[in-house]
Amino acid sequence: MGDLLLHAMTITKRFGGLTAVNAVELKIERGMIASLIGPNGAGKTTFFNCITGFYTPEEGRIMFNNRDIRGLRTDQIAHRGIARTYQNIRLFGAMTALENILVGMHIHLKATPIGSIFGFGHTRREEREALKEAYRLLEFVGLGDKGDLLASNLAYGFQRRLEVARALALKPQLLLLDEPTAGMNPQETDEMMEFIRNLRDKLNLTIFLIEHDMKLVMSISDQVSVMDYGTKISEGTPAYVQKDPAVIKAYLGSAPEEVLSEQA
Repeated sequence: MGDLLLHAMTITKRFGGLTAVNAVELKIERGMIASLIGPNGAGKTTFFNCITGFYTPEEGRIMFNNRDIRGLRTDQIAHRGIARTYQNIRLFGAMTALENILVGMHIHLKATPIGSIFGFGHTRREEREALKEAYRLLEFVGLGDKGDLLASNLAYGFQRRLEVARALALKPQLLLLDEPTAGMNPQETDEMMEFIRNLRDKLNLTIFLIEHDMKLVMSISDQVSVMDYGTKISEGTPAYVQKDPAVIKAYLGSAPEEVLSEQA
């Protein structure tokens, strides 16, 4: 680590008279697992949406690989190396697991409709390579034997993994995970924790996640940032954030900091 990958500089996003994100500054180094936490309504997902181009902030800059991506379209940002998942799973339920991953590869495919119709040699080669990569991603996320199943027929935990696989098909450098363990039981959460570690360690990815499960956050994060009412109120190692009075107050009022590690 030590190589700055993402630098959000005084990002501000307003909706009418509501300031959802207020001058937030955040740095993420390459190879890091960084977490963003805070009470419901703190502005976390809005901040994610600013990074990925769903919203354009009124103020600030978003530097990714030393290039400003503020104001770019979502597909342009994805092409530069940022992919994400969502709090509510957004798979194509009527498509197979394999097809969902192939959809995620579209920004890197060069074949034209005419090439597909006439079966040009370079088009067929690209299709074979895409299928090979899709099967590799299915295997990596633990769905190697489920490629032909409809996404809607997969168990909930498998759907979460498939959504990650589709994001990986974009070949990202930075992967944003929005509440990856939402709706999971404790065993599934533990498995997802190990899965996230593998994403970083085996694929050399940088991970930035929103999560309410404090056990997961404090166990896997190199850096934890905390938002409340649109403002970043704390940042540091998990140990530092757990003891920060501002964080304790935001979550628990005047409760002891030991309780923070037990909260979801």
